[in-house]
Order: sequence, then structure tokens, then C-alpha cells
Amino acid sequence: MVPSAHVHLNEPGRTEWEGFRTGTQAAASGGCTTVVEMPLNSCPPTTTVANLNTKLSAAKGQCWTDIGFWGGVIPGNSVSGLATSGSSWRQRLQVLPHRKWGRGPSVLPRIFSSHDLGLTGLVKFLFWDVGDKAIIPGLIDAHVHLNEPGRTDWEGFRTGTQAAASGGCTTVVEMPLNSLPPTTTVANLNTKLGAAKDQCWTDIGFWGGVIPGNSADLQPLVAAGVKGFKCFLIESGVEVRPSSLNRMADEFPCVNEHDLELAMEKLQGQPTVLLFHAELDGPVNDPDTGDPTDYDTFLKSRPETFETDAIKLIVKLLQKYPLLRCHIVHLSAHSAIPIVRYARNELKLPLTVETCFHYLTLTSNEIPKGQPQFKCCPPIRDAENQEKLWEALLDGTIDMVVSDHSPCVTELKKLETGDFMDAWGGISTLGLGLSLLSTAAQKRGIPFERLLTWCSSNTALHAGLADRKGGLAVGKDADLAVWDAEVEFTVRRFQALIYAGSLKESRGPGYEGVIEFQE
Repeated sequence: MVPSAHVHLNEPGRTEWEGFRTGTQAAASGGCTTVVEMPLNSCPPTTTVANLNTKLSAAKGQCWTDIGFWGGVIPGNSVSGLATSGSSWRQRLQVLPHRKWGRGPSVLPRIFSSHDLGLTGLVKFLFWDVGDKAIIPGLIDAHVHLNEPGRTDWEGFRTGTQAAASGGCTTVVEMPLNSLPPTTTVANLNTKLGAAKDQCWTDIGFWGGVIPGNSADLQPLVAAGVKGFKCFLIESGVEVRPSSLNRMADEFPCVNEHDLELAMEKLQGQPTVLLFHAELDGPVNDPDTGDPTDYDTFLKSRPETFETDAIKLIVKLLQKYPLLRCHIVHLSAHSAIPIVRYARNELKLPLTVETCFHYLTLTSNEIPKGQPQFKCCPPIRDAENQEKLWEALLDGTIDMVVSDHSPCVTELKKLETGDFMDAWGGISTLGLGLSLLSTAAQKRGIPFERLLTWCSSNTALHAGLADRKGGLAVGKDADLAVWDAEVEFTVRRFQALIYAGSLKESRGPGYEGVIEFQE
């Protein structure tokens, strides 16, 4: 560390001469990590504790180095108060390496104070003054399908994590299904880790899977590092043709109550969480009687009762295994919210909930006829339902917002026929989520800081990463993004989107706020 013990920064009062921001930037550019500022040339001079406090206030949030202050002796003043006032200021220093975009936006491995870095750690870096833009903690998207290995024509680690980084997401946690093999054994996890090596532009974690018959694999998967486990209470819809069969088989089959009891017995008391696709099949109107190109036909085939019945079962099981946190993925139905509140507030059960960007920004009445790119399970519901999801998010019943990014090849979306009933269910918003959410939140007067809680700090807690991610603090990973709230844009093909397959022209409404990159 190289200190400079004789510096005039002239603030407050003469910032046209110099100031804390410009002066400490200049110091840092030459390897100086600490300056001690002289008492004169500022207005007021540092000759009383009150004047010192004025100077400390002016320095707050501006300094790129650590800073101390000399007091001044003039006729008639007492220095005893100044001597005991602790006249120094330390603030976090956040720096970005001088590296062009080419392998993803790289940052220091963790956030340091300038005191920690010293000369050799500092002079290698270029300081990036972002002006009035916001430096935010990188988002953690805890619900992403990247489909590799096995289905890289749908998506892959490289394209998926590039898309994530383009939207300020610095960590993704990848779901166990849609890849071949699924993450249901340690061997399969190792296969996935091998496929991911040297491809990822963000940090990445993995969820394991619970399927019928793999309860013996669960504790070894915990030991191998999966962040938790995902299961389905309804058929997942992803199929494969095994070499031993002449027919398609569900490669990630749903579990029944007996399967769940076996799994929860193994997982209770472990440092893990059990995630539920919370839809439970039940009676519905015959979908064959409706027009398959009409979104309402699909919507009626996945009623809210699918979700409420599933969550009632989860609460029942959680009362038997209360030491295992359970988590509802992609909540869509507002009618399930009172069940969640009762489980948490009255039964004191460890139950957390997520919803998705598309449920908070799209409504069923907006979905055109014959446009199955809007199909997902559970489905996007009406505007009244959406408002109740926002209310639950604001009061803390819903803990976080994720993408459930689930891409596929164009053919599976049935864009030519417009058939909602036959199309793959999944929406791809990786890289767009913060802009979508920010635009909707501004209309409701919701502070931007709340979005960071839902998309970064709470998702970090959920995935067991809060010790090093989900905030800006010394010692945490230096996962930073720069947010420009003033930019407006419209989503079109080839504009700021990174994808594996081909897409049709898509024009959407205007959105506000983008992540800025350093060239």
C-alpha cells in the first residue's frame, strides 16, 4: 500500500479546484491506496469536530481510496475534540480489470477494500467511472434449463450463460432435467460438470433430481455439491427413447406420495432443499372440445386447482418432515397463496416460494390466438391473478423471482400450426428478466432495491450462496453489474439476444433499463 500523507482535496467548498471523487481517482491511478487530507482549502477548514463531520459527510460515497484527515491548529481553537474523533474514512473499492469482452465480463474474484489490495493488486486495473448509473450485485437466477449435454440444439452452457450475463445475471443454478442424462445420480452430475467445463460465462450451480427409485442417490448428491433437489408432482413432459424400448419413456418421471416420503426421509436434516413443480393432475374439461389454437383451451387444461391440490400435499408432507425446507417453483395461481401463508405463519413450516418474470409481466388476455411461444406450465393467468402475485411478492409471501428459462427447438413450439395443446411448454427470458421486472415495478411505484432483493439476495439465500453472493460487501464475490435505468428498448430478433436455435421475428412492448458493458 502506498499512502500519500499530504493532499489537498478542497471539498466541500472548492470542488471546482478538486474534490474527493476526482482526487482519490487520481491517487488510485498511480497506485496510491490511502490519502490523508489537509485541513485547509476546503470550506469549512478542519478546525472543529463539527467542521470535520461536514467534511466526512461530503466524502461519503465518493472515495476511490481510503482516506484520513489532518486537523488544523489556528488561534483560539481546542484540538482535544479533534484528537479523539477518529478522523478517517474507509469505503469499499470496486474495480474491474482492464479486459475486453471476449470471455465474459471478468471481475476481481471477490470484493476488497482498497486497504486490502495494496499497490501490486491495484495498478493492474483500470477504473471504470459509471457516472450516475447503478452498480448492482449480480443477479442469481435459480431456475434455468440449459439442456447440456444431450440437447444443445435447444440451448447449452455457452449460449445460456452468455444470455444470462447480458442481463446482469452472474450466477445461474441449472435444473436437473432436459439434459441427457438428467442430474439424478453422482455419475450423471459428473457428466454434466464435464460438459460445462470452460464453457460458462457466469458462475453456475446445479440442482439434483428426485425421481422414483433414486432415494439412495440423494445423500451422495448432497455430498457432491448439488444445491438441492427438484421433483415433479405431474408428468414433466420430457421424453426419450431408451435403446431397450420401442416406445418413448418419460426421462424424468413424476413422483407419488410414497416416493416423496422415501426422499424426504433421506434429505431431512441435510444441508439441502426440496423443490416442487407443484401441479397435481386432476379432473379438467375435455381439451379435445376446444380450439387448440385458442390459449383459453390450454389455460382450462391446467386449472388453479392443480396448484392448490399440489401445495396442500406438500404442506401435509412438510408437517411430517419439518426439518427439510421445501420450495414451490414457478407459482402461478393466486388461489394457492393463502395455503402458503397458513403453512408459514400458523404451522411455522419452512416453505419458500418463487414466481417468474412472465407471470408478473404477461396476462392471458394478451396472448394472441395461435401463438404457442407463450405456453408454459403452470400457465400464464389473467390480470387479476397477476395483481395478487404482486401483492404476495410485496408482502413477502413470495420470496423471489426467477426466469424458469426453458428453451427448445422451433419445431417443438408448433409455430406453424399454432397448436397450444401440442407445443412444448417453456418461455425463454434469460437476459431480459431485470428489464421486464423493472418496467412493471416502476408502473407500481416499487423501488428498484426491492427487485435486487427478489432476484439476487433472496435467490442467493435459497441456493445456499449468501455467504459470498447476493450483495455488495467486502469479502463477497465481486459479481457486479452496471444498470442504466434510462435506456428504453424493444425486444426484436437479433437485438441483444443470444440463443442456440433459430427464432421467429418477435416484436414486443417497450422496456426500460439495461445492463451496460465495458468495451
